Amino acid sequence: MGAALARAAQWTAAGSGTGTLEITPLNESLLNQIIKFVEDFSTRHPREAAFVFREPLEWKTQLGCSVFGEGYEINEATVQSEAKGKDGQPLLLLMASTLRVRSFDQLSSLLQIAMEKKLKEAQACLEANRDPIVKILGPEYGTVEGEDMSMLHLLDKVKKDDDPETELKMKIFLLLHQLDLQLLNSSLKHISEDIRLNPAAINNEVNLLKNFSGKGEDTVLESLEYTSDYTFSNGCRAPPWRQVHGEICYLVIKPHDTDPLYITCSTAGVFLNGVSNNKGFHGVMNIFIFLVLCIYIKNIFFFNKNKYFSDKAAKKDTEEEGRSSTVSLKIKKKASGISSESVKIQPASKWYGLLFFFLQFFYFYFLKTSGRFEDVSESSSETEEDEEQPVRHQEGNTDLPSEYWGIQKLAKYLKGGNPTATVIALCSMRDFNLAQETCQLAIRDIGCLEVLINLLDTEEIKCQIGSLKILKEISQNTLIRHAIADLGGLQIMVKILDSPDKDLKCLAAETIANVARFKRARRTVRQHGGIKRLVGLLECISVGSTSLTPYQAKDTEIARCGALALWSCSKSIKNKEAIRKAGGIPLLARWLKCSHANILTPVVGTLQECASEPSYRLAIRTEGMIENLVKNLSSEHEELQMHCASAIFKCAEDKETRDLVRQHGGLQPLSVLLGNSENKQLLAAVTGAIWKCAMSGENVSKFREYKAVEALVGLLTDQPEGVLVNIVGALGECCQEPINRTIIRKCGGIPPLVKLLAGTDQALLVNVTKAVGACATEPENMMIIDRLDGVRLLWSLLKNPNPDVQASAAWAICPCIENAKDAGEMVRSFVGGLELIVNLLKSKNKEVLASVCAAITNIAKDEENLAVITDHGVVPLLSKLANTNNDKLRRHLAEAISHCCMWGSNRVTFGETKAIAPLVRYLKSNDPSVHRATAQALYQLSEDPNNCITMHENRVVKLLLAMVGSTDEILQEAAAGCIANIRRLALATEKAKYG
Repeated sequence: MGAALARAAQWTAAGSGTGTLEITPLNESLLNQIIKFVEDFSTRHPREAAFVFREPLEWKTQLGCSVFGEGYEINEATVQSEAKGKDGQPLLLLMASTLRVRSFDQLSSLLQIAMEKKLKEAQACLEANRDPIVKILGPEYGTVEGEDMSMLHLLDKVKKDDDPETELKMKIFLLLHQLDLQLLNSSLKHISEDIRLNPAAINNEVNLLKNFSGKGEDTVLESLEYTSDYTFSNGCRAPPWRQVHGEICYLVIKPHDTDPLYITCSTAGVFLNGVSNNKGFHGVMNIFIFLVLCIYIKNIFFFNKNKYFSDKAAKKDTEEEGRSSTVSLKIKKKASGISSESVKIQPASKWYGLLFFFLQFFYFYFLKTSGRFEDVSESSSETEEDEEQPVRHQEGNTDLPSEYWGIQKLAKYLKGGNPTATVIALCSMRDFNLAQETCQLAIRDIGCLEVLINLLDTEEIKCQIGSLKILKEISQNTLIRHAIADLGGLQIMVKILDSPDKDLKCLAAETIANVARFKRARRTVRQHGGIKRLVGLLECISVGSTSLTPYQAKDTEIARCGALALWSCSKSIKNKEAIRKAGGIPLLARWLKCSHANILTPVVGTLQECASEPSYRLAIRTEGMIENLVKNLSSEHEELQMHCASAIFKCAEDKETRDLVRQHGGLQPLSVLLGNSENKQLLAAVTGAIWKCAMSGENVSKFREYKAVEALVGLLTDQPEGVLVNIVGALGECCQEPINRTIIRKCGGIPPLVKLLAGTDQALLVNVTKAVGACATEPENMMIIDRLDGVRLLWSLLKNPNPDVQASAAWAICPCIENAKDAGEMVRSFVGGLELIVNLLKSKNKEVLASVCAAITNIAKDEENLAVITDHGVVPLLSKLANTNNDKLRRHLAEAISHCCMWGSNRVTFGETKAIAPLVRYLKSNDPSVHRATAQALYQLSEDPNNCITMHENRVVKLLLAMVGSTDEILQEAAAGCIANIRRLALATEKAKYG
């Protein structure tokens, strides 16, 4: 257990003190395995469970005295077990909040008593006892790095004496060692899932590169081909005996003017054949980088050192320097000082163009889109400012206000004065309106910005404070922010965070918060250790205090500034990970309990930014933060309310969180906040939180009590698309209850919903189709939808290129057909509609296929429509889909086949197109709904004698016999009918044969 905790578990790097276990899926899995081991220990190993530990395991518990019952003696704030060791000391002792346990028997009982708190107790125990084996068995059994000889020493000791206690220790040690191996294997499996290549990723990259290959001069490669055209079911092209070694496929890449490259793609990376790893050539996890490396290594001698490129090329390299770190420094130096004469490039230097192309292409296409690498890996919550180019203002010196010239006069004192003069100049500069853009740009233009940043690197505290106060004000300007980052100001500010002067730390953190609003600045803060230092600013003993001393108030102000900076930095995925590893989550959870809005706002802002990551959502739930988020929904500050609602919006993806929001009374304040329709940002967050919370049926009932459905319907007009997406999503979830569908109709919600079907926003279309489809399950609602031409609009969305919109529209069409008065005629009235929906069976998206099959099931109920879709080739397309493992698709496909059998010779065609054998395999599924649909399809298909023969050959009778005894009457009847048809054919065959 010690090795697993040291090597596999994920610990925070706390600003001070010992680290704590992070709240991550890996750690939660390890803790659950340890809890299960301890809980079962007393029943599986009763003799070993009674063993008394060498030293007690001691930790701070959250359990109170009241949870202990029989077998424990309770005296006020002290609890001790009736079971005692040989020394007469209790095996469990609780004093105040300190718990000491001395046996596995007591540990097992304690976990059963802790119930839902057992995970927190196990975490606290392991954090306080980093190597628990030492306390259980003694220091000689402790976890050591390198070769562990404790097992051999123990064996020698057992051989030398017959002490039963030594033998008992041996058994316990072996059991704990076995648990250690189990935990390490579990963590290895968990980690390995995230770092291996797969056939799909390689295929996508190869297809992309093929677009830039060919014979023409404008291509970068002559050809790129697989060595094998055969693809196995798992997507690999390597032979099975090589797949066991992780190999996926082999590529032959032929450049224009050199030998072909032979490449092996495996789960471990991409390798060049014939190059040994022990010579320094290692696997790369991406084909783009790999090709650049191969071409550079194999062809570096082609570069002509005496040739130069044009001024234009040099200028482009210089401009790209700030954006791309991939261009070779050697090439950049070569390009400097170039004449404007025509470019002279030898044929061999075409490799420079190829290399440069790949570098450019890799950076601008792959890195910008994938976000896999650190330098460009940023969150989806990035602001548009990250892409903006600083606005260039006219640099003329005419019509400039007096402030500009005033700052220019101060500049000479700032640059050349002694410390006293510098401080006076800084104070005078602060007298200007630094929020005015003219003053901000004046400081930049006359070179004061460089001086202000240089002052930060001095030992004069007053100069540093004066400089930071000015930088904090002027860094609100986009141009100034970029200039500060370019001049290295962020690196100096990060160092200042270690200063003992509290005012200095506050100003540095606030300035970092302003500057770190674009990607490069956030990356700089992380790379220079700023995240860990900022997390350290959150450590304060005054958390939760209502009345603060001046000393505590200053600590609280430091924490507020640190939280502001973390909020700005948390827009980056890498920074979110860094905050978590630095131990930021428990500190943010502590500050969430305070009552001061000025610090709560940045704390909740940071949490809602980070809640896009699953590890943070898990931590927010398990650290008890939901209760405080709900509490602050009733705050007087709208910004705080908005961030709390946004955090709930992101966290409520998980059912456990949705239940906690309801249990802590969060649904009512969310419903109340719908009344504030003026603040669109707050409204977007609140409606988003309601949407996600409404995914639980219990919450929908509560929202109905609080009149939230009526309020949502009232907000369907004159709202931004971002708000509408959430409103319609919430209504779609609420429509799962019949009474809410009636409320929406009575409140006039159906016309605006149908009107939204004509929109273009993809997320809105997905939600509105779901809502309209849910409303259409009521006949009265369907009449309104039909009258407003809603079904035609839904059908037109099947042409949308987004598969999510296609699937959602197809699902919505199903209830419309079921509840329309003359559904057959309505469907036929859509010109080309039936052909369109049949052609969607060629889609690669499983959800689209399942929804289209469901729609075809309803369409085929009308004989004329069934004839039309048969002419459009629905039968072979359905048969082609039969070989699937997706139970959702299986169910709806079987239903579609069952209904399509009702026309002409479709039964025979299904048999000829080999749909029977795969259907028989559906009966082995674990989903009862698949069994029912499949049995009905097989019953219809068994009307054809050849199909009965195929079924019998695939041993369908044995599977159907088991289902004849099902409690589902429809399944019973279909299974029995199919068996009867097969038996009749057998009897008829025997009669014809023997007379």
